[in-house]
Amino acid sequence: MHFKELILDLVSKKNISMFVDMDGVIASYEINKPYEFDKKRPLFNNIKIFEEVSKISGVNLYILSVCREDNQIKDKNDWLDKYAPFFKRENRNILSKETIINETSANMKLNFLRDFVCDDQIVLVDDDNLVLKTIKNNLNKVIVFQDSELVD
Repeated sequence: MHFKELILDLVSKKNISMFVDMDGVIASYEINKPYEFDKKRPLFNNIKIFEEVSKISGVNLYILSVCREDNQIKDKNDWLDKYAPFFKRENRNILSKETIINETSANMKLNFLRDFVCDDQIVLVDDDNLVLKTIKNNLNKVIVFQDSELVD
């Protein structure tokens, strides 16, 4: 498991706060499909990897996800409760475009991570190239991984 080895190497140097996207990383994402999170297929292989990572001493696991409407926050939390309950409720950061108006998902995540205060090494796992590029180009303190790193 390549990803887990990378994380073990990182955490041997410094504690990690790892932020994981939902859509396309731990839940299926299909373009032009209606947004019904309760019908999203769990990506069990990725979920298993993050569950194993959550057990590593020195790793704090978080969700960092974006939704279109405020009421979808509950749907995402319900989905996590069912398929990935090891993501603690207090570590779930689900941002709504209904609340944060006129911002792209990339900028919403950038601003969230910029404002996140901790002494840990921050790691982001996402499937969106624009998000990854935006974070990498603007926040030197964040190590980014594309979800494809989870597949060996």
